[in-house]
Amino acid sequence: MSETLADLVACEDVLMFVNAAITSTGQREFHEGEGGQRLSLGFLHDYMLVNYRDLYASALALDISDHNAALIVRNLLVSAADAGGPERRRAEGRLIAARLRRLPPQRVLRVFRDLRRAGVNNRRTRAILRDWLASRPDPAFDAVKYRSAIKDAVRHAHLNPGGELGAFLFDPHGRASFRTPLFETWRRAHYEHAALYELPYTVAEGFAAKHGIPREVFLERIEPRMTRLERLRLQENARERKVAEVGTDLSAMPLTRLSSYVLSLPLDDRVQRRDELTTALRVSARRTAGPGAGQWGRVAAVLDDSFSTTGSGHKRRRPLAVALACHYLLQALATHYTPLWTSRRTDELLLYPFGPTPLGERILDALDTGPERLVIVSDGFDNAPPGLAREVLQVWRTRLDPHHRVSIVHLNPVYDAEDFDVRRLAPGVPAAGIRDAEDLPALVELARFAEGRAGMDEVRAYIGERVARFTGENR
Repeated sequence: MSETLADLVACEDVLMFVNAAITSTGQREFHEGEGGQRLSLGFLHDYMLVNYRDLYASALALDISDHNAALIVRNLLVSAADAGGPERRRAEGRLIAARLRRLPPQRVLRVFRDLRRAGVNNRRTRAILRDWLASRPDPAFDAVKYRSAIKDAVRHAHLNPGGELGAFLFDPHGRASFRTPLFETWRRAHYEHAALYELPYTVAEGFAAKHGIPREVFLERIEPRMTRLERLRLQENARERKVAEVGTDLSAMPLTRLSSYVLSLPLDDRVQRRDELTTALRVSARRTAGPGAGQWGRVAAVLDDSFSTTGSGHKRRRPLAVALACHYLLQALATHYTPLWTSRRTDELLLYPFGPTPLGERILDALDTGPERLVIVSDGFDNAPPGLAREVLQVWRTRLDPHHRVSIVHLNPVYDAEDFDVRRLAPGVPAAGIRDAEDLPALVELARFAEGRAGMDEVRAYIGERVARFTGENR
């Protein structure tokens, strides 16, 4: 019996951490401040590192946020001496290397800068940094775009970059010219306006400000060198900067990011651009659904657009953006789809955070449609009336559908720092954290472990399969 209890506790601990690592970034949420978020998240990282180090490292293969992936990498490298035998160290090394290749380079360089400040400079850390730098597809581009951070990392790891890279990093003004085209362009951009338009956008932006080039002129000429995400970021803040928007193919954007952009637009703009925005969201959703499109049968969704989906200054409208993205993705996945917003609004393109959260009533409405799957996307604060969702779900599970003919899952985009987990609606209803709607299919699969019908062996098998796929793709 003690082994069974220990197995249950371990399973709950791992799922709790995964939910936190998916949803929390240590930033302020609507109901909680930044300090509480960071303290709670830090405790979970320390707890997992000490008690379940192998599973803690394996979380790098799951759909966790970049913030938590960077924390895991840092913590594993700081405590490298506790990694165990050679096989464990190699397994950790493969996971770290695979995750670093997927992280944005600026996030990776920030990890190594933190390690330098902490005085961590063991052989393992130096080897991982060396291999990451060697794996970069365009070292010259990285050196120009992240010159200061790469210089610090190279110095800390005692690396000796060959060719012109070392000269560019440590004495860029000591040479009359460079043979590497991008290095030479950077050198000329200090005094030649035309050269800066051949540089990466973020680097060119600094030179344009230095040379006093008008913003409108700079954007018009640099636009061909901008990435899709850079174009979208300019779209999002164009009104604050009072400049013309830069054209971009919205349908090529990630679904959740596109939803955030749509919600940032004034309602009048959304009405005027209805066809463009709706088409882009549907195309992005179908691409995300992939071969699963139309395979989920009858699906009903209860989607939270209450006032708490305002989020915070750090995560403005993020919970609502996740719900909107989930709506379009579920529409693509389902054979027959019924969306039910808590506000009872039916025009999803004109959504904004508003009103209380009558989850219980909307869950009743959803079950009345006879779905095969019910997906609830909400922060779990059921308050109109309080607790009704819990009662409805408990009665449904224990009396009306004890054999689970209807699959029910709760996806929560907000981490509850006080409970070290996402807020749950009812016992017996699996809850999983969600940060990006793109991860919805995998999270629905992961949520089944939270129903209590699967043990630690199944959790380990699932994570082991994800690890094998994750590291295998990077060999």
